[in-house]
Amino acid sequence: MKGKIARVIAVVVASSVLALVGGGVASAGGKGTSSTQAAGQQLLQMRDDLARVAYAGDVQGTQRALGGFNPLLGDLAAGQKYSIQSDAQQMAGTAQGQSTEASRILADPSQAATAKQLPEVPSLPDLPPPLNIVSNLLKNLLTLVTSLLSSLLGGGVPSLPVPGLPSLPAA
Repeated sequence: MKGKIARVIAVVVASSVLALVGGGVASAGGKGTSSTQAAGQQLLQMRDDLARVAYAGDVQGTQRALGGFNPLLGDLAAGQKYSIQSDAQQMAGTAQGQSTEASRILADPSQAATAKQLPEVPSLPDLPPPLNIVSNLLKNLLTLVTSLLSSLLGGGVPSLPVPGLPSLPAA
């Protein structure tokens, strides 16, 4: 009798261990850890906030929004705090550089001539003055962050809240 109880307990313990190990493997192969998902949600909010203030022509609001990007993008680019793929880490690093560059130019508009020239993003309207000096830089940043979000959140990223763009359903 004692042997049967011991076997039942051993089976239950072994099943529990296998369930825990299997659950860990399943979550590792998914869209990312919960902290990575949370970072993606935070980045999505930051992207939308940046688009709203930039397209409203709010220079100070744009500077504040850009300042919020750097710590999170730096963490994503470093790949130590969040588990993301290497191409997403590279996107985060590039986005951080563009954010820093836009902040630098907005802080001192006379530096606009030294800005790295980026290609036009035809799918987004130009920014209103005085933000038009960093229009291509900010539009490329918004596009890059949207691609990064797709990687972090596994698709289903809402479209940019940009005036004049048709609202597209989330992919």
